[in-house]
Amino acid sequence: MRQTVVPATRLSGTLTLPGDKSISHRLGMLASLAEGTSIIRNYSTGADCHSTLGCVQALGIEVDEEGTTVKIHGKGLDGWTAPTRDLDAGNSGSTIRMMSGLLAAQSFESTIFGDESLSRRPMDRVMKPLSLMGAKIDARENRFPPLTIHGAGKLTPIDYTLPVASAQVKTCVLFGGIFAEGETIVREPMRSRDHSEIALKGFGADLTVVQKVVTLQGRPKLEAREITVPSDLSGAAFFLVAALIVPGSDLIIRGVGLNPTRSALLDFMLSAGAKIKVLKLESVNGEPVGDIQVQYAPVKGGVIEGDLTAAVIDEIPVLAVLGAASEEGLIIQNAQELRIKETDRIATVAENFSRMGIAVEVTPDGMVIPGKQKFKAANFDSFGDHRIAMAFAVAALAADGPSTMENAEAASVSFPEFWGLLGQIAG
Repeated sequence: MRQTVVPATRLSGTLTLPGDKSISHRLGMLASLAEGTSIIRNYSTGADCHSTLGCVQALGIEVDEEGTTVKIHGKGLDGWTAPTRDLDAGNSGSTIRMMSGLLAAQSFESTIFGDESLSRRPMDRVMKPLSLMGAKIDARENRFPPLTIHGAGKLTPIDYTLPVASAQVKTCVLFGGIFAEGETIVREPMRSRDHSEIALKGFGADLTVVQKVVTLQGRPKLEAREITVPSDLSGAAFFLVAALIVPGSDLIIRGVGLNPTRSALLDFMLSAGAKIKVLKLESVNGEPVGDIQVQYAPVKGGVIEGDLTAAVIDEIPVLAVLGAASEEGLIIQNAQELRIKETDRIATVAENFSRMGIAVEVTPDGMVIPGKQKFKAANFDSFGDHRIAMAFAVAALAADGPSTMENAEAASVSFPEFWGLLGQIAG
């Protein structure tokens, strides 16, 4: 699909965004292991989260969808049955990595695979701790999907220190630990997003967090819940940057998840001079939620490195766009993980920047982007990556003429409503 983006004179309005992708994945998986019917409202509309639901259904769990409300009829910890077909994770790294922890503990063998992009993404970071727990997993070249998981029936609890901060790997180990008698402990080098810990506790698991150490008691009795998913802060990032680079803009985004392990994005923007206010803050099912107002403001730029890089890794493509428009530019370091996302996001950002006439210096682990640059109209390519599609749609709003995006449908992996909402606020 080719999408044309016309430059905006200003952006205005009030938006309500789809449910948080990270939270939706976790709730979908845990609800299938709970006893009784869970009702999840504002479940993510993205294709990735529906890959998770498809896997759960293939494992014998009944799922009813009514708009963005999902009912999952859980059968308890031992309720999954052997799938009659291979499990399709689509484009979703979250699905394959987190489900692997649950599949490793089953009494049956299963194979989980993904699309061409996912098939190039390494899985050894989850295979290693699961093997320590007693799982046997076969993979292409010992690290790439598809994964054939020979269910151990029962896993051994471990005390595992993550080599690098990763919420997906942490979750995989904790999900394996659900089926291990005793304490499973995960130690993090830095705090990663804690949606799994909140969701596990919400469903009734005995879990404690002390600084960067998470301890889970195995074989919990998980009980069905009614939960509303907050709007996705990662999805909001595109609209926040759009408002900051298009003069005269004034947007309100309602009901956004403001979990402290995700709010580094807002902290960075505010430190760079962004005009952002949280208008209302409340707790919904253990997750902080608020309305955000963002208005146009020149930002000075800055440096993204170390712990901050890990915290905003998914938002770096759109923050790179903000950096090019900023006063002083943006330096991105310690972001080598971008090389193994849906695309090599350092390379695809640089390629689309070059098409717009934007200068960028590529480094092995990041980028140096000078500030005060002007976006030229261009023909972009998403390269099949949802975040690249949306980041450069935002850049095109500030270009000097209409731009086109090839393979624009990639946005639907996480955000099917993106193009419609973008047109709504741009008038």
